[in-house]
Amino acid sequence: MATRVRSFAKINLGLAIGPVRADGYHALATVYQTIALHDFVSVEARQATRTSITVTSNHPRVPTDHTNTAWRMVEAALDRLKQTARVSVHIEKLLPIQGGLGAGSANAVAALLGLERQLDNALPGAERLRLAADVGSDVPLFLIGGTVLGLGRGEQVYPLPDLPTTTCVVATPTVGVSTPQAFRDWDALHTQPPGPAFGLSLVPKGDDAKRETTLTHRGPSATLERLSRAVAGVWSGPYSSGVSDAPTGQLGDLAGNPLLALVRTGIENDFEEVVFPQHSLLGEIKQLLANSVHPDEHALFTSLSGSGASLFGLYSSASAASAAQQRLSQKGVPSHLTETLTRDRYWNTTFAD
Repeated sequence: MATRVRSFAKINLGLAIGPVRADGYHALATVYQTIALHDFVSVEARQATRTSITVTSNHPRVPTDHTNTAWRMVEAALDRLKQTARVSVHIEKLLPIQGGLGAGSANAVAALLGLERQLDNALPGAERLRLAADVGSDVPLFLIGGTVLGLGRGEQVYPLPDLPTTTCVVATPTVGVSTPQAFRDWDALHTQPPGPAFGLSLVPKGDDAKRETTLTHRGPSATLERLSRAVAGVWSGPYSSGVSDAPTGQLGDLAGNPLLALVRTGIENDFEEVVFPQHSLLGEIKQLLANSVHPDEHALFTSLSGSGASLFGLYSSASAASAAQQRLSQKGVPSHLTETLTRDRYWNTTFAD
């Protein structure tokens, strides 16, 4: 009998893009947050003399060969477990493909969890995280769940105190956004001219061109510092105990809500700077998510998720979220009503069987 696993999505509460590293990846800083929207991944596995893997899906755009992240995860996990098996993975796709919600990465972790249960053999936690990082940059976050700090290229993950359960509307327009192109566009805007290293600038003074060395914050590293300080400031204060598992739309005292404390720091997604000019519809959707004619229905926070094209809004009540969905519907934009998942709820509802 197959093991059926919920493959939850994520959103990004702020995403800062840093400079290109020596390995070609960009340095990133982000706060991941898992949400209740999910695919289903079913896994059947039994020991065999040789390993064979098959992947199927209800969606024609899901790859069914070794390029699929679930396939790669299963293959690598079997190698680390030193087992051979016949494995079948079926992905019931409910989330958009390449929508910035981490669906493919979540599928990989769901496949791993299903495989381990089927074989009654699990990797140690640290080995799981190393394997996940090899498969993809945002795969490891789905081995933690809840509210997660992501650093490095996104694969260095650290659990944060959970934010309160919050009503969420996810807009999923049929717009194609290329993540590699978004990075290239970012680089084109933020390439620094030759000169002093980050943190130093030579400023001309007077007619004699005397130069004085002054401290500055030039370059894309500054955006990493801003987000890092924002996260540290929120979770170093009294808000860290503000988590609540109250039913959606009942956030209690908003003044003590760590989500609002984070929002007040001015967090934003750097990808919006390059994605919105090329896809004006996405900027319009963000405004629809954010604003209502009724002030009590405004979003607490709105943002692009990842590099898009999905966007989300967080709301203080279910009625405010429903109003946002109505605004989107009037513009023909599909959306989903959901909520954020704390770490406990993430793990308590992962297995569907």
